[in-house]
Amino acid sequence: MLILAATPIGNLADASPRLVEHLTGSHFIAAEDTRTLFKLAQALGIKINARTFSLHDHNERERLEQLVEVAREHDLLVVSDAGMPTVSDPGFNLVRACAEAGVAVTIVPGPSAVLSALAVSGLPTDRFTFEGFMPRKDGERRTLFEELLREQRTMIFFESPHRLLESLQTAAEVFGADRKASVSRELTKKFEHTERGTLAELIDWAKGDPKGEFVVVIAGAGELIRDIHALVEDVLALVAGGERLKEAVNQIAELSKVSKSELYQLALDARKALG
Repeated sequence: MLILAATPIGNLADASPRLVEHLTGSHFIAAEDTRTLFKLAQALGIKINARTFSLHDHNERERLEQLVEVAREHDLLVVSDAGMPTVSDPGFNLVRACAEAGVAVTIVPGPSAVLSALAVSGLPTDRFTFEGFMPRKDGERRTLFEELLREQRTMIFFESPHRLLESLQTAAEVFGADRKASVSRELTKKFEHTERGTLAELIDWAKGDPKGEFVVVIAGAGELIRDIHALVEDVLALVAGGERLKEAVNQIAELSKVSKSELYQLALDARKALG
């Protein structure tokens, strides 16, 4: 069968007894980086006696046939560098290929940066969406945020330290500076920290150039969507009085402290519906 195993995201003490058991007892292990695998084993004080395969974004498709055959005949353990395989890490294509080939797939659960950041964010956890790594380019990042303008679920993103400030600034421009959010860094490590506040407040904090691996959690539109609909009538009234749509939106958005992008799109939709 195929066995997906979560590895520590920072604190080695989070390595479960089952993970250690599988690492020491497995004869076949596919790892995102085999060097990281052996470093983990050394840190845990255990020895790897398995045949290892590298399984990363650049070779996963090429390795599928070989690894499916291994999993068909033996137990194949799959680990990523940190956290759960397949979650912004390699393994998804292998899981799908094994499932289609009738190979059993099971899991050794464990640490998850996604759920850890959500849990400590102070934002709603009943419904959420994981969006993976934010796009590198500003235009693509802005497009993604605009697509998520009406998303009512809490949104979770990964981001690198050298793009954090820029990403928060773009998020504030699209979602509105008052949208609640949090940034968690170095989860489970010695200098773990979660900063909570509005996007505007997080921008000020990020100007201090914090270091580490970041998980950004942004509140969904939630109540804002219902509240903002009431402002659309004000915008359309200004337009009827001769104001250009964009100017009317800017005026109402600034007075009401809501997202200009979101209000503009809603007003545009409303005007089209009226013919």
